[in-house]
Amino acid sequence: MTPLTALSLLAGYFGVLIWIAWKTGRKATTTSFFTADHAAPWTLVAFGMIGASISGVTFISVPGQVAKTGYLYFQVVVGYVLGYLVVGTVLMPLYYRLGLISIYEYLGRRFGPVTYRTGVVYFMMSRTLGSALRLMLTAGVLHTFIFSGWGLPFELTVVITLGLIWIYTFRGGIKTIVFTDTFQTLFLIGGAVICLWTLARQLGNPFHQLIDAASFYSWWEFEDYKSPLFFLKQILGGMFVTIAMTGLDQDLMQKNLTCANLRDAQKNMLSFTLILVVVNIIFLLLGGMMYRFATTRQLTLPEAPDAVFPMLALSHLGGAAAIFFLLGITASSYASADSALAALTTSFCIDILQFSKISDERRRQKIKTLVHLGFSILFIVIILVARRWADRALIDVILKSAGYTYGPLLGLFFYGLLTRRSLPDRLTPLTTLSGPASVALLDYYLPQWWDGYRMGYEILLVNGVITFVFLHCSALIFKKNDA
Repeated sequence: MTPLTALSLLAGYFGVLIWIAWKTGRKATTTSFFTADHAAPWTLVAFGMIGASISGVTFISVPGQVAKTGYLYFQVVVGYVLGYLVVGTVLMPLYYRLGLISIYEYLGRRFGPVTYRTGVVYFMMSRTLGSALRLMLTAGVLHTFIFSGWGLPFELTVVITLGLIWIYTFRGGIKTIVFTDTFQTLFLIGGAVICLWTLARQLGNPFHQLIDAASFYSWWEFEDYKSPLFFLKQILGGMFVTIAMTGLDQDLMQKNLTCANLRDAQKNMLSFTLILVVVNIIFLLLGGMMYRFATTRQLTLPEAPDAVFPMLALSHLGGAAAIFFLLGITASSYASADSALAALTTSFCIDILQFSKISDERRRQKIKTLVHLGFSILFIVIILVARRWADRALIDVILKSAGYTYGPLLGLFFYGLLTRRSLPDRLTPLTTLSGPASVALLDYYLPQWWDGYRMGYEILLVNGVITFVFLHCSALIFKKNDA
């Protein structure tokens, strides 16, 4: 595929996104930006959430790491299912009952303003870092296969990437994203399926190849409990990653809260979960097929796992696969990044700037637009600084960093749900640092203390439990009365 052909495809793709944004954002108010007026069809929300949840990291990293870990990522997916059950039956009823726009308002009502802002800061730090890293993958692919051929610098590719997202989200926000994410999820799933089928067909009988690929690698690790890939660690890690990164994350919960009522939101969550399992299995089989194809054709693969899928799709699988790969990686990354920008803007406006106290709609619109632009610029800065990590599988980097940053949120929310005690509000920022600091020490010293034991994704659960314990100690010492 020539750079000009790729650019023409992307121009048409973004033309459709901008048209959707124009149609949905013409009469959008700041309330529409934040809540979609609670009128989003649950079917669209469920399907569109696939794109926002998977992102370009899953699209590239999950297939890319199959050579190293086989299909063991499926254990994490099983944990995801359990986590979504908790989100749908415990957290979503709470949010709907309280009528929240920002889910962190719960912390303010339960514990106080400092705890409220502490939760917001952890969310902003987690989502900004994670979303910027996800988007870095797409910017790298676009730069390598389109813009670098014209001598343009990587920095300009990043600016163009964020600029396009800002253009189609700045007015309609979540009201627009409900529709654009549905459109983008079609291309995400379509891209993966077309590439998988192309690989299977080139290796022989497609159906036989898919069956063989399913049994080529192991799906479970039962033997070595010290390994970070041990099934119980992966399942528990996936479960609590989902609870934290979905149920305690304004980004994905903002989409659920656009539904008209709790029942629709729960139907959305169930449908979304089932589709997510199928899509992740497709990505794992795609990874297995990729490496079998490379071995059969005696291809020399890049050392970086995240570079394998782009190289094969754009250089060895033919025009159709290249087109759908390009559209799929673009859709997956943009669907994740656009909703993150909207969620960060919502949280900053509602939680930090207290938009409920600003009655002038024109002033609200101006501030919201500036905040949205500010987060776009922050994404650019993070991507340029973090580019040195490009030789690692980013899905591991993101899930490991989430274990540190979402742990305090896990501890805070579950302390509110499982106890009736109040907290010394002013001490919350200091108390919640106990979890990340403790797991950092454990992650470093456990291999020495426990015969090579290495922590995996369960680091989030450990972080949350430690934070919970320190919160309880502070409540007992400094605030003895019950809430």
